[in-house]
Amino acid sequence: MSKTKSTAKPSGPSGVQEMIKRGHDVRDLSLAPQGKNRILWADRDMPVLQIIRERFEKEKPLKGRRMSACLHVTAETANLMRTLKAGGAEITLVASNPLSTQDDVAASLVSDFGIRVFSIKGEDRDTYYAHLDAALQFEPTITMDDGADLVHALHTSHREFAGNIIASLEETTTGVIRLRALEKHGELILPVFAVNDAETKHLFDNRYGTGQSTLDGIIRATDVLIAGRTVIVAGYGMCGKGFASRAKGHGADVIVTEINPIRALEARMDGFRVMPMAQAAPLGDIFCTVTGNIHVIRPEHFAKMKDGAIVCNSGHFDVELDLPGLAKLAKRVEKNVVPFIDRYTLPSGSRIMVIAEGRLVNLAAAHGHPASVMDMSFATQALTCEYALKKGKKFAVAVHDVPQRVEEFVAVTKLATMGCKMDKLTAEQKEYLATWTMGT
Repeated sequence: MSKTKSTAKPSGPSGVQEMIKRGHDVRDLSLAPQGKNRILWADRDMPVLQIIRERFEKEKPLKGRRMSACLHVTAETANLMRTLKAGGAEITLVASNPLSTQDDVAASLVSDFGIRVFSIKGEDRDTYYAHLDAALQFEPTITMDDGADLVHALHTSHREFAGNIIASLEETTTGVIRLRALEKHGELILPVFAVNDAETKHLFDNRYGTGQSTLDGIIRATDVLIAGRTVIVAGYGMCGKGFASRAKGHGADVIVTEINPIRALEARMDGFRVMPMAQAAPLGDIFCTVTGNIHVIRPEHFAKMKDGAIVCNSGHFDVELDLPGLAKLAKRVEKNVVPFIDRYTLPSGSRIMVIAEGRLVNLAAAHGHPASVMDMSFATQALTCEYALKKGKKFAVAVHDVPQRVEEFVAVTKLATMGCKMDKLTAEQKEYLATWTMGT
């Protein structure tokens, strides 16, 4: 296989077909040795996925299946791809975010592991959608998404491929929101498993993974001291909980903004101040959105921010920040004043620092979630994929939960790899829980 840089310009049908024929579209295949080291380093901290991969290698439960995955192309994702291939699947992988790709990992997946990858860090919009086209023209029988872009393309421009698909798996909150909206309006055309909603995913990946990696991305990009800063966290779901607690642990004064009264109350009970964004805007030193919604921080908020305010997003899409609105408000925009930072100067003279163009700060400016927590998320992905394919076309067109036995296997196995054991119910305890006659 060639070790040269990709020269394809996948614009238009002919460009996509040329790319598909080549079998990859990555930045530079010569980066593969570095990428392989990164993949194997992450694999050391993913023991549950290793156990599944060893079984898949023997049993081949995915043999002959064609799978297209639209995920963040990272070392952790690479180990999921290795596991699915060990199970016998033919795989095409594309990025779910233009800035989340690790180019050396993409190169290694192609050169060392024989997996089709169409993904380049910083790819433009046309290239991104050309890569989605390539994934769907692979005619998969199962798809994986992180943000539902692949399923969105199936519903809008490639419905001809939907009939062959047994199920899709969705990895993130934003994607599940989009899919439940499709289901609610009667527009969903294929069964989907909400992997994000699995407890072995969102309780750990979203809270501990996003919490740590978001803080890591902010520090890497800005080199600011978190202690003593006022940090505004927009959204108190699992991602917001994780980031708020990590920022507090670093000594920040944390303020939470919310639209859900239960979550707002929970944030207050957890010791954080709670207020609307309009009230928080003049107070914050660092702002981070983790909501899954659009235009959470808008021009009227930017206009109130203090000079030097740092703004970023750790929700899936960059639309959480109204950056077009900020650009119209600014009298000057300076790109990459330092790596990952764009500076917007307002008419008042205040400067707003935006990290990673509003894209996922933890993946664009850092390495993303630690491998240890992705071990659970991707183990859940792999086993749900196996479950869906074993069942075949027996699922209703709806958003489905991950089977409980998958959750329990992942949790029990993860505990075992961490050297932990649990109590078991005694016969007396089982009887007590099963009866209603025993009172005080």
